Amino acid sequence: MQRWPSTMSIHSASVGTPALGKGDDREIVHIPLSPNAEKGKSMYVNAPCSSLLRVALSSLMFCGMAVVGVTPAAAAPAAAAPTQTLSREGLTPLVGLAAERILLADKVAAAKFGTSTPIEDPVRERQVLDRAAALAAEAGIDVQDTVEFFRAQIEMSKVVQRGLYDRWTRHPELAPTDRPDLATEVRPQLDRITVAFIDHLAATEDLRRPTPRCTISLFLAEARADLRYGLDRLHERALHGAVERLCT
Repeated sequence: MQRWPSTMSIHSASVGTPALGKGDDREIVHIPLSPNAEKGKSMYVNAPCSSLLRVALSSLMFCGMAVVGVTPAAAAPAAAAPTQTLSREGLTPLVGLAAERILLADKVAAAKFGTSTPIEDPVRERQVLDRAAALAAEAGIDVQDTVEFFRAQIEMSKVVQRGLYDRWTRHPELAPTDRPDLATEVRPQLDRITVAFIDHLAATEDLRRPTPRCTISLFLAEARADLRYGLDRLHERALHGAVERLCT
């Protein structure tokens, strides 16, 4: 059985393929950088099957060969309103924010691990959901959908924290040595993301429907986030759980 690596690497090359070290079992896949790319101008991708498919679709989208109803942001008029600009980027900014929030779960876990502070924090969770509801009402977007979206972010953050607790318990040498301050270091970042979430939920309101266009946009947005943030399996699964209902 082919052994797939748990990480992905991307290479651009003019000729040939990326050099492989002795014993390297990576699977190199060629994706043209553009429909009319010069011979040898290619992207070489090493990744599991699911990620390869995502990268391939992303490549097609960048070349203008795929994506239903999504206009590249670069084509937007310079004077476009902020909301219009956000909407032209599809779900990529929204999913990117979700990835940022998922990664902040690492700091939350590091702050709590080895202390009596539990992962569950019902009071804080209620505050986050109440604020999301208030901001949604102020922005004129669906309050219940917004609350459910934020609930998913909270639940997936706890999935990451539990996964890290398990990893650090089994491998104490991997446990963090620094303990971030939740009040001054982590929560201000979470609050910033909360406000940004509302902006992007409002900007993508017309896109976020059970349509092929939304499904493709979400698929590509997750692929971009996976690549940009170098998510491992735990964080990739958590990100998927955080955004999987955006098109329902």
